[in-house]
Amino acid sequence: MPTRDVPEFDPVKSPVIGVLLCNLGTPDAPTPSAVRRYLAEFLSDPRVVEIPAALWKPILHGVILPRRPRQSAEKYGKVWLPEGSPLQVWTEKQALLLRGWLGERGHDRVRVRHAMRYGKPSIADQLTALREQDRCEHILVVSLYPQYSATTTASVIDAVNAWTAEQRDIPELRFANRFFADPGYIRALARRVMEHWQQHGQPDQLVMSFHGIPERNVQRGDPYARECEATAALLAERLALKPNQFKLTYQSRFGRAKWLEPYTQPTIESLARQGARRVDVVCPGFVSDCLETLEEIGLECRDAFLAAGGQEFHQIPCLNDSRAWMAALVGIVEDHLGGWSTRGCAAETRLPQVAPHTASAPLR
Repeated sequence: MPTRDVPEFDPVKSPVIGVLLCNLGTPDAPTPSAVRRYLAEFLSDPRVVEIPAALWKPILHGVILPRRPRQSAEKYGKVWLPEGSPLQVWTEKQALLLRGWLGERGHDRVRVRHAMRYGKPSIADQLTALREQDRCEHILVVSLYPQYSATTTASVIDAVNAWTAEQRDIPELRFANRFFADPGYIRALARRVMEHWQQHGQPDQLVMSFHGIPERNVQRGDPYARECEATAALLAERLALKPNQFKLTYQSRFGRAKWLEPYTQPTIESLARQGARRVDVVCPGFVSDCLETLEEIGLECRDAFLAAGGQEFHQIPCLNDSRAWMAALVGIVEDHLGGWSTRGCAAETRLPQVAPHTASAPLR
């Protein structure tokens, strides 16, 4: 049977490794129409709203989407940056910096892109770009949610799986799904807080506010709450805080169901009524500042605290592009790339000759 020659493996053109940083998503603009498109995609995800579609879709399209986009657009407008959405700006910057840090550490075969679970750039488009434009045969998907939840991390995996279902040649895939107790991440959080305190002094109370999820999700096995509690305990230990100096709370409640408690804004109002003159809020579950940190915490909770009698309120910035966070992110990525060659090939490899497959020659 005739054979065909397979070209020698060229180390210069060898396949590279892709890293895809994934965050939640954002509208394209702070306008009702853009927010409506974003919310329609976000709130149609069964991981986000675990209500049968037959019951949920009439509520979504008949009640929520006609009303909520205008309200949300006003909030986005308060925090929108000249370059775009804060979440988009910071996530893109993290991807750019990660690429540079990895290059400086000799990982010259690694390419980094970022994607949004909802909105643009989409996970599917960026996976296609990594495979086709960057020639990646190995891809690490990094969910930028420190604490795992089915509502966030599993949804990213769903999006990756939806992409693979449409592909014939699927690259080797890995997932970095959580880093709630990663030492570098905890150090970066603590440094962010301590740098703020070095400039502004310490508060009467530090509130660690995490994004909430419905309580029934935890009852069904979601590990999110215990991972938030672990992060809070590790951060408090790193900051040498006593139990009466900090509180763990949950924000961004949506709908009428009971969510994880205690809720952030009522807790902050209660602290003011109890005599706390100054409260600082840090959001360990967000690695980038976004609507939930800048508007919900920085504006809404601030106003609520002052209205309840508080004197001074600080929203401590998220990790964003801080050096300590980028060092932690590099460490997380390197740990998950273990076993994949990230540096240039030192020697050539010759592939064996193979017999061509034809329809008249059945495989045996």
